Amino acid sequence: MAGDLSFERPLVELRNKIEELQQFTDEKDIDFTEEINRLEEKARNLAKEIYGNLTPMQRIQIARHPQRPTTLDYIEQIFDSFVEVHGDRLHGDDRAIITGICKLGDQPVTVIGHQKGKDTKDNIARNFGMPHPEGYRKALRAMEQANKFKRPIVTFIDTPGAFPGIAAEERGQSEAIARNLREMAGFEVPIICIVIGEGGSGGALAISIGNHIYMLENAVYSTISPEGAAAIIWKDASQAQRAAEAMRITAGDLLEMGVIEGVIPEPQGGAHHNLEQQAQSIKSYIQSALDELNDLSQLELVTSRYEKFKKIGEISDVSDYNMQV
Repeated sequence: MAGDLSFERPLVELRNKIEELQQFTDEKDIDFTEEINRLEEKARNLAKEIYGNLTPMQRIQIARHPQRPTTLDYIEQIFDSFVEVHGDRLHGDDRAIITGICKLGDQPVTVIGHQKGKDTKDNIARNFGMPHPEGYRKALRAMEQANKFKRPIVTFIDTPGAFPGIAAEERGQSEAIARNLREMAGFEVPIICIVIGEGGSGGALAISIGNHIYMLENAVYSTISPEGAAAIIWKDASQAQRAAEAMRITAGDLLEMGVIEGVIPEPQGGAHHNLEQQAQSIKSYIQSALDELNDLSQLELVTSRYEKFKKIGEISDVSDYNMQV
């Protein structure tokens, strides 16, 4: 399969061997059933061993997989009657952010998400999922409209971070992110956030101030990439794996620390192996969250969001996580 990761190679080689035997059986009419069954059992056990013991850095590799489903993939699978909204009415339309109105069953909702490309050309057009200020202002415009018409907001987070270029800074990148944080905190509608890939820095936080935050099993959520943290702490980006283990940025870590409300299981090997199954899992979590949040008053929605973020954060000695310089 295109895009296989390094730690998956033994499994890929085994599956290729099985395919070769099956093809040889079909072409030469020689029965290799017993050998194929033995190798398939070995492949199943190897898959359980590999995917059942993933390191944080391996999960990051899966989160960054070029074939991993994007916001538009999930919108198509989960929602009906999607109408995309373009532009921030100030500067332009940032294609790294998708916004629009759609339906989940009979309920109108506003959907917002980072959008990475499917190939090099698309990634360049979408700036590799790294929004400019106008992207966050477009998102805020959509959220303000949702708040006005009492539509729940669902966001999909998948970005390495906000674009750090000079042009973005000149157009007010930090102000755009800060404004989103402030305004989202006070919206009187349910806000449900799903980290579907990389949740990087303020670029992710700008659309993830929600009542409920969920992460896919192999997603990550952090203030900085492991490569960036390693370059700062040890002056060596090659120490990224060490940083990833110390930073506690996986879904399991963040659930344990109370940063998120739940971990959405992925198909074995990652969401890119079965989009339909993954989308149905996400849909069930969104519906369950809406069933709960729709019963809250406007004041209760704002208060619960405030209390959620107020209690996040624990102080620990960095030596506990092997972060010594």
